[in-house]
Amino acid sequence: MAAQIVTLVNQKGGVGKTTTAVSLAAALARQHQRVLLVDLDPQANATSAVGIDGGELLGIYDAILDQTPIEECIVAVPEEGLSLVPANRELSGAEVELVPAMARERRLVNALEPIRDRFEWVLIDCPPSLGLLTINAMTASDSVIIPVQCEYMALEGLSRLVETLDLVRRNLNPSLAVLGVALTMFDGRTRLAQQVVDEVRSHFDQTFQTVIPRSVRLSEAPSHGQSIFRYEPGGRAATAYAALAAELLARVEVAV
Repeated sequence: MAAQIVTLVNQKGGVGKTTTAVSLAAALARQHQRVLLVDLDPQANATSAVGIDGGELLGIYDAILDQTPIEECIVAVPEEGLSLVPANRELSGAEVELVPAMARERRLVNALEPIRDRFEWVLIDCPPSLGLLTINAMTASDSVIIPVQCEYMALEGLSRLVETLDLVRRNLNPSLAVLGVALTMFDGRTRLAQQVVDEVRSHFDQTFQTVIPRSVRLSEAPSHGQSIFRYEPGGRAATAYAALAAELLARVEVAV
C-alpha cells in the first residue's frame, strides 16, 4: 500500500512544528511503521534533531531542483528506526529557484512518487511560511497536520492557512484533507492555556484529543540530536507524543 504523505504546516514560527514532525516520525517508527521524514525547511532543524549533519549530503534540494532520484537522497537513521531526506545548505535558495521552474508546484510530488511503496508514512516538515516549498508539500500530501501552540494569539494566521489549503485543493490537490490540529506547549498552570485549548477545539472539529505539554526536556532533545523517545523515553512529552501517534494511526485507519 502506498505511503500516507502528511505535511506538518503552520506559517507561524515557534509552534512546535518541527518537534511534532520529528516526534511523530519517531513514535510511528516505534510502532514498527516504515517512516520517511522529509526536511523541507531551509533551517534544517528536523535534520539536526535526529543527529544528522546535512551539510555535504544529497538532500531534498537535489531531489526537487536538480531532479536527483530521491533514493539517492535518503539517509538511514537507525537510532530512531526511520529514514530521512535531509535539508542541506542549498535549500535556502530553493524558493527563488523554483519561481521559473517548469511544474514548480509539483516538483515534490514527482520526487516522492517512486518511493511511495517503500514506506507507510512520509512526514514533511515545512518552513514557517506559505511559499513555494510549503505549496509543494501540500500538493504532494494526502493530508496536513496543523500544530498550534497553547498560547496567546494561537489562532492568529490560521485563517490565512485555511485559505491557502482551499487554494491548493481547488488548483493542485483536490483530495488534500486536514488530518488534525495538534495542540502543543500546553502549560497546565495557566488558565490561558486551557482557554486556548477550548477556543481551538471550538473552531476545529479535527483537533486531536492529545495535548502536548510544555517540556524543558522536549526543547533540549534536538540539541543532542535525539528524539524525545531517546532523550527522555519515560517523560510526559514522550508519553504524549506516543498517544498522539496512536490517535493518528486510528484516524487514518478509519479514513481508509
